[in-house]
Amino acid sequence: MRVAQLGTGTPEVAILAGVHGDEPCGVRAVQRLLDERPSVTRPVKLVVANERALRRQERYVHEDLNRAFPGDPDAETHERRLAYELAAELEDCLTFSMHSTQSHADPFAVVETVTDLARDLCSQLPVTSLVETDDFVEGRLFTRIETIEVECGLQGTETAAENADRLARAFLTAVDALPGDTVSRELPVYRLVDRIAKDHADSYEVFVENFQRVDPGDPYAAADGNTRIAEEPFYPVLMSPNGYQDVFGYAAEKVDVISTTHG
Repeated sequence: MRVAQLGTGTPEVAILAGVHGDEPCGVRAVQRLLDERPSVTRPVKLVVANERALRRQERYVHEDLNRAFPGDPDAETHERRLAYELAAELEDCLTFSMHSTQSHADPFAVVETVTDLARDLCSQLPVTSLVETDDFVEGRLFTRIETIEVECGLQGTETAAENADRLARAFLTAVDALPGDTVSRELPVYRLVDRIAKDHADSYEVFVENFQRVDPGDPYAAADGNTRIAEEPFYPVLMSPNGYQDVFGYAAEKVDVISTTHG
């Protein structure tokens, strides 16, 4: 884990990157901040988490770091030990955690619960949607640290790296760490309601677009040619053929639209 700081004093906000070793976009955004050293009006902690996995360019060494919290200093796995250290490092910091995905090109934000703070900050970010995980938080950083996650774009792309840089600076502006104005935007809010399980198969297909309503009777995915048909309406989130080992993604309901003006 690499830890640095912009400004002086005790940080109450943090930028987190490299939770997964195959998602370098946030690491590039952090490095750019370190190279440029912008003048900040409040101190900011910068953390690159799973350096060992990043060197391997693999999602993790032993287990998914973002499913390993609260962690254990005496654990056998690298990620569970790191989770304990990372939670201690980020304690008392509002944390902005940057990720990328194999399922959706447009940036979107993810929170455990849509609090007033989450509504205010996420409406100031260049994201297209806000997702509330609700009960789907076991082992994630949300369980220990006040966190806003962002999916910056498609994994490994230059666009995701550029988005990560814009998102990090927008967050720092929204929390008054960088000077400037934020942009008013209308932001749909979705709440996860179910995991969409994926049977073991040799080939997978997804027939729907993330955040686009799926109606009853619509085919939405297939495993080895066996097509799944929707029984209830839902909005797909993080749906892709190969993003996760045991699930296609998540089913969500649309619960709100945030519309806030900022100056």
